[in-house]
Amino acid sequence: MKRSLASLDAASLDGRRALVRVDFNTPIKDGAVTDATRIIAALPTIEYLRGKGARVVLFSHLGRPKGGPEPKYSMQPVVRELERRLGAPVTFIREPLAPEAVTTTRRLPRGGVAVLENTRFFPGEEANDAELARQFAALGDLYVNDAFGSAHRAHASTEGVAHLLKPAVSGFLMEKELRYLGQALDHPTRPFVAILGGAKISGKIELIEALLPKVDEILVGGAMACTFFRAMGLETGTSLVEADKVDLARALMRKAGGKLVLPSGAVIAERLAPGVETRAVPRDRIPPGWAMYDIDHLTEQDFGARIESAGTVVWNGPMGVFETPPFDHGTLAIARALARATEHGAVTVVGGGDSAAAVAQAGLADRVTHVSTGGGASLEFLEGRALPGVAALDDA
Repeated sequence: MKRSLASLDAASLDGRRALVRVDFNTPIKDGAVTDATRIIAALPTIEYLRGKGARVVLFSHLGRPKGGPEPKYSMQPVVRELERRLGAPVTFIREPLAPEAVTTTRRLPRGGVAVLENTRFFPGEEANDAELARQFAALGDLYVNDAFGSAHRAHASTEGVAHLLKPAVSGFLMEKELRYLGQALDHPTRPFVAILGGAKISGKIELIEALLPKVDEILVGGAMACTFFRAMGLETGTSLVEADKVDLARALMRKAGGKLVLPSGAVIAERLAPGVETRAVPRDRIPPGWAMYDIDHLTEQDFGARIESAGTVVWNGPMGVFETPPFDHGTLAIARALARATEHGAVTVVGGGDSAAAVAQAGLADRVTHVSTGGGASLEFLEGRALPGVAALDDA
């Protein structure tokens, strides 16, 4: 258990500089933020600190600049969006390593907010350089990590600073992520059902092995199901199959026994494109020249019934190529089943990435218990790995 922002004496925040690592890695087009989800997710922490009179200094990475500053990855559009969301001016610190940056943070008014330029503009960020961490730490009096989506990376802004600036605590978003993901793994209401999808079994091997002892069932969809089909000796046509993982899939099925539930059928097509001819076939009737791009209606019903009878559900990965209709049908059906399970009292956790996008696309993000903001971080957490950005925070 890690110490949280709420555990700090509120009076002690007045006038102090809170250096807050946020995840503002947002999509930007034509100089404007096109999806403010991550900014909105950080607002409770920002507003709490402002309300307590803290001077709030925010920093984040954005995109993948190569070797130094790139104008298209500047935080300036984020600053404008944040100003709009807060209804208050936000100071942009373009050169956070310059000596005057420290002065700027100290001169912020109580409740004032500043945003540093992209942390990845500085080469030592991803190398977790100790000197860069020290320079970042000089901009705050305490450290708050509210960037769960970056917590699996040991970077200067996520791990290095936490050792130098004390107290180092979790923000409200980070606390929420750890609570719901931890509850699902450590104290699940049963039945505990995991839903795993996506393209490749290789990306989910450790997750499957970590979840098997904990769950009652793992429902498998997406193209990764085809590798299991091949392991069963079934024809998979031109479906995506990891040939070098077939033996592993076979071993996982033996190990899992009845816990591993595969699709009973598939929606197939000769190629991936909108408007192509599609067929729904049993899993043992995929013909040569055709590929599986989604689960079929019978599988949707089967998986839906298992989800709705569960007490805890964790979902990571789409059931098909959901960004290309009509192959989004299975994924959206799973999202609706999660919403119904939540209504029945289940704890439902969506593990970021494509699954989170699918729930948002279905308009159901507010009808599940928790949608994680961190795809890779949630995956590693569910695998049981320590997250460096979390481990470095103060223990409760």
